Amino acid sequence: MQALQATVEGIGFWGSGLPDWDSACAWVRTGQRPDAPPARPAPQLLAANERRRAPGTVVVALEAALAACQAADRAPDTLSSVFTSTHGELSITDYMCATLADDPRAISPTRFHNSVHNAAAGYWTIGAAAHVPATAITAGPYSFAQGLLEALVQLHAGEEAVLLVAYDGSASGPLAEPAPSEGLLGAALVLSRVPCAGLPSLTVHLDTCADAPVADAAPGPLTALLHGNAMQPMLPLLEALAMESEQVLLPAGRQQQLRIRLGHE
Repeated sequence: MQALQATVEGIGFWGSGLPDWDSACAWVRTGQRPDAPPARPAPQLLAANERRRAPGTVVVALEAALAACQAADRAPDTLSSVFTSTHGELSITDYMCATLADDPRAISPTRFHNSVHNAAAGYWTIGAAAHVPATAITAGPYSFAQGLLEALVQLHAGEEAVLLVAYDGSASGPLAEPAPSEGLLGAALVLSRVPCAGLPSLTVHLDTCADAPVADAAPGPLTALLHGNAMQPMLPLLEALAMESEQVLLPAGRQQQLRIRLGHE
């Protein structure tokens, strides 16, 4: 596959204990964390009552997405988007399974509509009043890599800029064993086709591996702190952006990996 390229115009981040991209960079570079960070984001894109009702995965996705758009100085309603999540909202899936087993007629309509995998994308398009395409995908442990690949392909196909949003929340109940995940973690990148001095760039190759892909050997600070979340495979790229590293490898399938060269001009 030919190399796919993009400029990173804006980054948004929210992780348990690290409520924004600046604090994530500070943790990576100096080992400092903010005192008393909030336990849950409160995205301003949603009205107060919607913020209270929305599940954790939705609020962390929207918080990161809006921050990335603001950092890129892009209007949220103009960007096609790709939302990727390993599991979606596992706590609601657990609730749905338990309720269907015990008392099916007691299913909450509100919680039911939050159970679908594209819930975050739906909240985003409504809150941002966006009438542009929104894609929601999952690929198990390769969800971030495949989401990034989808966003890059959309750029290659002609989109000027694409918003990529990746997120996962905590597992609960019996699902925590086959689908483990801890805390809240979300990140967003505004990617564009326009080279810009002073902004990082990505050149991405999809490589086929004879064996299972091998991740970078030593986990970085973000990975060490947030490794329990199912979206942790994206953290090496964020660490590379924070540290201005030159290359990172991301597993993208059982015999595939993304080889990403970063430019920091």
